[in-house]
Amino acid sequence: MTSTTKTRLLKGGRVINPSTQRDEICDVLIDGEAIVAIEKNLSPDHVDEVIELTEKHWVTPGLIDIHVHFRDPGRSDKETTVTGAAAAIEGGFTSVCIMPNTDPVIDSMPTLEYVLQAAKNVPIDIHPVPAATRGIAGEAITSMMGMAAKGAVAFTDDGHCIMNAKVMRLALEYSKMLNVPIMQHAEDYNLSGHGCMNEGPYSTKLGLSGHPNTAESVIVARDIELVRQTGGHMHVCHISTKEAVQLVRQAKAEGLNVTAEVTPHHISLTDAALEGYDPDYKMCPPLRSEADRLAMIEGLRDGTIDAIATDHAPHTPDEKALALDEAPNGVVGLETAVGVVITHLVEPGLMSPLDIIKAMTLRPAEVMKLSAGRLEVGQRADITVIDSERVWVVDPAQFKSKSRNSCFKGMTLKGKAVMTFFAGECLMNQIQQTTSV
Repeated sequence: MTSTTKTRLLKGGRVINPSTQRDEICDVLIDGEAIVAIEKNLSPDHVDEVIELTEKHWVTPGLIDIHVHFRDPGRSDKETTVTGAAAAIEGGFTSVCIMPNTDPVIDSMPTLEYVLQAAKNVPIDIHPVPAATRGIAGEAITSMMGMAAKGAVAFTDDGHCIMNAKVMRLALEYSKMLNVPIMQHAEDYNLSGHGCMNEGPYSTKLGLSGHPNTAESVIVARDIELVRQTGGHMHVCHISTKEAVQLVRQAKAEGLNVTAEVTPHHISLTDAALEGYDPDYKMCPPLRSEADRLAMIEGLRDGTIDAIATDHAPHTPDEKALALDEAPNGVVGLETAVGVVITHLVEPGLMSPLDIIKAMTLRPAEVMKLSAGRLEVGQRADITVIDSERVWVVDPAQFKSKSRNSCFKGMTLKGKAVMTFFAGECLMNQIQQTTSV
């Protein structure tokens, strides 16, 4: 990023900052890369640009997504660091954590160096999460100490479960030593098999192989036992079942270092969406039952689930055009996350704006130990402005992402990121209500 001395005043917006529990109409003054004032009715002696906002505009810390796939290196036909960052900016995200199931896998210093170099070419923070095991094969631990020293914020075999309990135990021992989480894709393959959707009445009705809840919950239960033994930090990726949520709830009550994330699609959709056999609704873990969906929301509400993360997973149109049982798992989600969360959590009165912003900023930052997620004086000016009243229809053709595999295509959503600032620079502006002074 090029340093700037430009001053900007965000005037009259609804400042929502979970770290101070602030939720009120305020002005925010940015000077260069930093926030220098947050007060009512600011009138600085000089400001280069005034951005007029209203109470419908939420001014929040820059959003953080701790689980994305940018497919770089190896699959530039799906996504690149540049296009992935563009999608993040469009969605209001200023920090993302990228998963290692690339080609080659991010499991060594050379591939990590490649990712870190690519990250320098985009104007947001990209935090690498290398593989926990070599080749994400689940057999031998990677050089965690060296990669943590270079900037790895966590380790995971995401896309694959660390099925071997001895290997997972060792990873958690390193987690304890390095003070970083092990992000687990909780799926017992002996139970999930070739299931392409949730096991239940809909899979029976549609004649499709099922992926049962127990495939997730037995791994979560096992790993909680390993956390109890090692003192490490286990983070459950894309939690999806009511049983797993209850296990995490109990672990937290015991004081164990267990955290979890949930995707926008698992709080808003169910396995009923597969009735049309559309592969854009195929993901892993699969869309679950209504009871599971409600359990995800309750887990967010009571703090059992720490973060909302998109699991942004781009695929080519040709891949997603395959038959449901052959198409790859995954959906893109960076550009729709804000709208889905506001539409399905805030609008029905299930969660407050302050609580959902906490799950998209402060808590993800705390889980990954990032110096972000706070809208405070002295902090770097990573800021998202959300128009909470903006009604829009999801059109994947308009995405900044290279891929179009959205499970929200054609849906009407309420709420959208309209400005994204990183280190004081405005990277995206969809309101255009600015005045140069």
